[in-house]
Amino acid sequence: MIDAQQVMDWLQNVADPEIPVLSIVDLGIVREVSWDQDTCVVTITPTYSGCPAMFEISQAIEQCLVDHQIKSVRIATRLSPAWTTDWMTEQGHVALKGYGIAPPVQRAVDISGISRRPAMPPVPCPQCGSNATRLVSDFGSTSCKALYRCSECREPFDYFKTH
Repeated sequence: MIDAQQVMDWLQNVADPEIPVLSIVDLGIVREVSWDQDTCVVTITPTYSGCPAMFEISQAIEQCLVDHQIKSVRIATRLSPAWTTDWMTEQGHVALKGYGIAPPVQRAVDISGISRRPAMPPVPCPQCGSNATRLVSDFGSTSCKALYRCSECREPFDYFKTH
């Protein structure tokens, strides 16, 4: 039997279809890997309800595991607790920034488990690092991103919103 960590290592190579520099593991949507007899069960949580990429992600997970000789795969979807940007890995934050998307600048939930909605800290520009940025639109290229513009380098960029 292949252990769950080995499967997670393989899934590290499955890219998010909307942000291909992020793996589904670094995005934090892979919640659990378990076995039900000879079936590998991968539990995922969508970044938001109705995310159109979940079908493609499920197919990519199945293909990845079949490529590693796992003959029976089941994808389970867990909606609760809802996905949060807090589940993204530090490697995911670095990949976003390198791709030109500002990663979340604060945690969605504090250590006590209470949702936070404090004043928004500055969003650093992923191109030049300046904090002199401003919100242009609450919605960017996808609903989980907002559009910002840097006052220093004058470049627009997406910000992966905290949620």
